[in-house]
Amino acid sequence: MAWRNGRGELVVPGDEGRPDVRVPLEIAASYRARTKGLLGRTSLDGALLLSPANSIHTFRMRMPIDVAYLDRRLRVIAVHTMPPGRLGLPRVRARHVVESEAGAMAGWGLWSGVRVTVVPDPPDLMP
Repeated sequence: MAWRNGRGELVVPGDEGRPDVRVPLEIAASYRARTKGLLGRTSLDGALLLSPANSIHTFRMRMPIDVAYLDRRLRVIAVHTMPPGRLGLPRVRARHVVESEAGAMAGWGLWSGVRVTVVPDPPDLMP
């Protein structure tokens, strides 16, 4: 899957009668956007998708974050909480990484084995 920089929604499927969780999503698909990531931010409304990516670091970050590694079918391989100043090891099968504020992913029901959906906002149409 190839995305463009922009916005969209991360859809985490509900279970046992719980509705799907729809999370505002920023998409960082270019090298420049992926490199910047969450650097310099003190909060995040929703999540950030880095694609393609199979590892991250939290050097120069100001807050702890949750990190979900996704395979090419958008199934979660692993979820970790990382404090600032750490280097995450590359995940061999990972193709995408989702980042959020620490503790958010558990509230969304996002854990290993869950398959998410990414719904990009439609591109702006030129008049």
